Amino acid sequence: MRPELVIFDCDGVLVDSEPITVALLREDLVQRGLDLDHAQIDRLFTGGTMRGVSMQAAEMGADIPVDWVDRIYDEMYRRLALGTPVIEGAEAVMDRLDMAGIPYCVGSNGSLQKMQITLGQHASLQARLDGRLYSAHAFGIAKPEPDMFLQAARDHGVAPGAVAVVDDSPSGCIAARRAGMCIFGYAARNNGERLATEGATVFHAMRDLPALLRL
Repeated sequence: MRPELVIFDCDGVLVDSEPITVALLREDLVQRGLDLDHAQIDRLFTGGTMRGVSMQAAEMGADIPVDWVDRIYDEMYRRLALGTPVIEGAEAVMDRLDMAGIPYCVGSNGSLQKMQITLGQHASLQARLDGRLYSAHAFGIAKPEPDMFLQAARDHGVAPGAVAVVDDSPSGCIAARRAGMCIFGYAARNNGERLATEGATVFHAMRDLPALLRL
């Protein structure tokens, strides 16, 4: 079924920010007594919130100070501002959606400030998404809860079953499944097994997404 609304995740789906964030977390957590490799950090933390990272890392033995979340965000924003590339083919998918008259938006566990930093480096992408950004920080409830996705559907006047979610994390796929939405799992860096487990149709290149969306 062709969707009536598409909700994209931001990090790892529209902008390639996750390698920068994963590298920062590894560097920081090693200094705090928790030595995890990049694959472990990606598996444990990608798609979550920094508050969740701080709690889980502390449970695993890291020495996490009370102001860690604010400090890690400050450094993350600084590094992302140095250059965050667009995911190849993401804007071409939006071109196809525009041609089909299908609206789209972003639903991210990241902050609005983070999205403004990453998307703001790419004028055409930022212009497309002006006024279409849903942030868990602003909304108050993060994925894997479905509330943010459901609100986006209500705002667009679309039934949840007619919404397609494009996400690269298990938490995003869980949220979409709980919302009763169709899930497309973008697995550019892995085989997508964890996304498939949550009910996603897995794909590995953005050029394959238009056909999956029946555009």
